[in-house]
Amino acid sequence: MINAAVIGLGRWGKSLVTAVQGKSAKIRFVHGVSKEPDDVRGFAAQHGFKLSTELDEAIANPTVQAIFLATPHSLHVEQVRAVARAGKPVWCEKPLALTRAEAQRAVDACRAAGVVLGSGNNKRCFASMRELKKLVEGGALGEIIHIEAHFSNEHSTRVVGGGWRDDPRESPGGGLTGAGLHVLDALINLGGPIRSVDAKLYEQKPPPDPRDVLAVLAQFASGATGTMATVRAAPNYWRVHVFGTKGMAEARDEDMLTVGMIGGPPPQTQTYEHVDSLKVLVESFADAVEGRGAFLVSPDQTLNLIGAFEAILASLETGAPAQIRL
Repeated sequence: MINAAVIGLGRWGKSLVTAVQGKSAKIRFVHGVSKEPDDVRGFAAQHGFKLSTELDEAIANPTVQAIFLATPHSLHVEQVRAVARAGKPVWCEKPLALTRAEAQRAVDACRAAGVVLGSGNNKRCFASMRELKKLVEGGALGEIIHIEAHFSNEHSTRVVGGGWRDDPRESPGGGLTGAGLHVLDALINLGGPIRSVDAKLYEQKPPPDPRDVLAVLAQFASGATGTMATVRAAPNYWRVHVFGTKGMAEARDEDMLTVGMIGGPPPQTQTYEHVDSLKVLVESFADAVEGRGAFLVSPDQTLNLIGAFEAILASLETGAPAQIRL
């Protein structure tokens, strides 16, 4: 059982706790850090963990074996480096950084310290996405030639509103930093490294309560193509559709997968047992910390994700395609 601390107890920090506390035999939270402790004392008491106000206190806590960062993006890199210097594994919520160079500093610090670096790309752990990944890796769809991905949600408007989503310094590129990074991760997880992007952003209404659409055309190192889109705001919607030389498969929402093969019967849809995707990913991190397997998101995938993120922003600024260093 890994004893962990969570830094930042906003909406997502609380989500990390509730995903595993009292539910997992692999990890639990014993320490929380918040700059507004009075606002979360009840939550800390409910879930049975110590509360303090500084990251350094969690790092120094001898009972804490791993640290989760649910803090503003601009703080991530230096916080990851501080945790790594203390020799403790660190999970960092997305995005790890806002540039690839900064992400590299964080990855290098964890590699030098020999500690696991986790990330919060939990959508790849949907039941539908795990089954889609099996089809792609097993070769059932043949050579992958195109992937379409779309994720939209109401978080920037009716669900949470305000906060970092309305701050272009913390959330550049319209819906890219919130919902968009999840679909970008889906492309990388299924299609491999991305080498170029061409992005367009249509902004109908600025924050607060923004209305905008981000669309990206990507090319993978393999030569395959991909498209991704996110709308702020729209009803919650998730779709990832993979096209190969033998067939296609579409993950819809968390549990549904449709598969069709060239020359085969009409596409068949199956609904899989629902899983808590965040719990699955957090337990993968716990397994990696204890040496039971690799974390589901590799450092190289994380670096390509941030490289593609940075390239999308460059493409939006110049109006031209942007390359990604591989």
